[in-house]
Amino acid sequence: QVQLVESGGGLVQPGGSLRLSCAASGAFFSIYHMGWYRQAPGEQRDLVATIASSGKTNYADSVKGRFTISRDNPKKTVYLQMNSLEPEDTAVYYCNAKHPMISDMEYWGKGTLVTVSS
Repeated sequence: QVQLVESGGGLVQPGGSLRLSCAASGAFFSIYHMGWYRQAPGEQRDLVATIASSGKTNYADSVKGRFTISRDNPKKTVYLQMNSLEPEDTAVYYCNAKHPMISDMEYWGKGTLVTVSS
């Protein structure tokens, strides 16, 4: 069982930056593939970025060059550094953990709200 708690959301002006954190509890954090997803009002939940247990990263086209995902395995934490934020980035951001071999072992946090507005 993995529990995920996001933090770092808030209100920021266009062009600003935020860093989201996702703290995980449970064993074997380092083997999990971790990701950030977001859901805007009235929209589906979409992938933002993922980082595999190997450290390989993947980004949605809309955030490439602006967002950076990273992980600190000893701290059981994954981060999302968001720069050059745009109003279109406004959403609830969710942390996700997927076991690389057992599909049923997938976990979500409760989300943190990011609002980009002047």
